[in-house]
Amino acid sequence: MKDIYLISGLGADRRAFNFLDLKDYNLHHIEWIQPIPGETIESYAQRLLKQIPTITPTLIGLSFGGILAIEIGKLIQTEKIILLSSVKTKHDLPFYYRIIGKLGLNKLISLAFIKKAERILFWFFGIKEEKEKHMLESFINEANDNFVKWAVDKVVNWKNVVITKNTTLINGTSDRIFPTSKADFKIQHGGHLMVISRAKEVSELLMIVLGE
Repeated sequence: MKDIYLISGLGADRRAFNFLDLKDYNLHHIEWIQPIPGETIESYAQRLLKQIPTITPTLIGLSFGGILAIEIGKLIQTEKIILLSSVKTKHDLPFYYRIIGKLGLNKLISLAFIKKAERILFWFFGIKEEKEKHMLESFINEANDNFVKWAVDKVVNWKNVVITKNTTLINGTSDRIFPTSKADFKIQHGGHLMVISRAKEVSELLMIVLGE
């Protein structure tokens, strides 16, 4: 049975993948670790490698986890990298993310601010179902403020221009977090949390890509 390594989104954990049907694979969940003050995303990816003993692994990264999957793929040889609701390079990021990064506006973001802007967050994530709402609320309530600030900074200041080999991007056409048009597969009207709300369709696409 093939080993698959799953990397969840910013502030999320393995529960984000609970609705996917990947029973034909041996799943390993990469756990987030606390970043060292001032740590680069490259250094952080290097430290996550300790959780991936498999030679030439297959990685599935969700949202920010996709960005880390790309960074890991630049350090080791991988069989496949599959990105869900994510981006391949800095050029896929919305232009206003880069502006936020250059101006340092992301430093104003905190968990307290995010919790107060919950309704806006639900719209931004395209949440329509209660299970998505409950999951996001749980992630926010359990998130670590230092990690969230560090991760947001790494997203808006991401410099990657390398498209790693064997990388496939699956995005929803209604994703407001990473609204890229460069996806290899698109789920019509899928939002950023389509891994939950459109899990059956995402699972079917994953099985196709994994089987190629």
